[in-house]
This record gives sequence, C-alpha cells and structure tokens, in this order.
Amino acid sequence: MVISLSVVVLLLVLAWIFLRGGGLKLSHAVVCVLLGFHLASSSMAATIHDGITATANVVSGLRP
Repeated sequence: MVISLSVVVLLLVLAWIFLRGGGLKLSHAVVCVLLGFHLASSSMAATIHDGITATANVVSGLRP
C-alpha cells in the first residue's frame, strides 16, 4: 500500500506539472493514464467514485 500510494502521489505531481506547463504531449498523456490506473486500484478509488457520483447527482438536480 505504501509503495502504491507513493506512485500515485508521484504521478499526480507529474500530471500537475505537465498540465501547468502548457501542452499535454503523448508522454504526458501516458503519465495521466497511469495515474488513473493507479488511483483505480488504490484504496482511494471508492472515495473518488462516491465524490464524483455525489457531484453528478447535485449537478443533475439543478434546474436552470
């Protein structure tokens, strides 16, 4: 778990740097995909899923 979480944090930092740097190149996209796979297999996956579901429910409940 410690190694997996460290990889997630490292990939998150790299993705943030790449996105802030301007252009998202192919190598940057690969890092983002790897970040997604590591997040999906981490213990944070359920929390992220619940947060996205709750946000989608709030947005879908809004009436213009």
